[in-house]
Amino acid sequence: MPIDESRTFLPVNIAVLTVSDTRTMADDKSGATLVERVEAAGHHCVAREIVRDEPDMIEEILRRWIADTAVDCVITTGGTGITGRDVTPEAFDRVLEKKIEGFGELFRMLSYQKIGTSTMQSRALGGVAGGTYLFALPGSTGACKDGWDDILKWQLDSRHRPCNLVELMPRLLEHLT
Repeated sequence: MPIDESRTFLPVNIAVLTVSDTRTMADDKSGATLVERVEAAGHHCVAREIVRDEPDMIEEILRRWIADTAVDCVITTGGTGITGRDVTPEAFDRVLEKKIEGFGELFRMLSYQKIGTSTMQSRALGGVAGGTYLFALPGSTGACKDGWDDILKWQLDSRHRPCNLVELMPRLLEHLT
């Protein structure tokens, strides 16, 4: 991926949310993987929580972080499948102002190369609300690595060319003026 070293790196403040009925901070490998990668890339993990697969609870945390000016981006892991308890996309639908359709499409395209047609079971998605980026990844550690390493690491780097999400951040709220 083309990184323009002549440009200044701008760290992004990222919150990580694990959606799970069973995981704890002690055994949440996917959340830990995201935090590790976020910080290794030079960004700041400004919050990390675990929430049950309950749409109202997920929505409450998303709205709190969207309202927090110290959070630029939220990455969730878990709850993007198709079983009855997988409700992360439904919670996202309650808060998103704009969907980033290409994120889910790109995630599934890249995932297909690794897990084949099983990728159709993922409802990974991205969007924007209140000037905050939101991305929902599946709960597996592999999916978190793929989503970060192959997409978000690059799009959240202000030096990435030809364009990146960071350079759009100042304009995310321009519809309100």
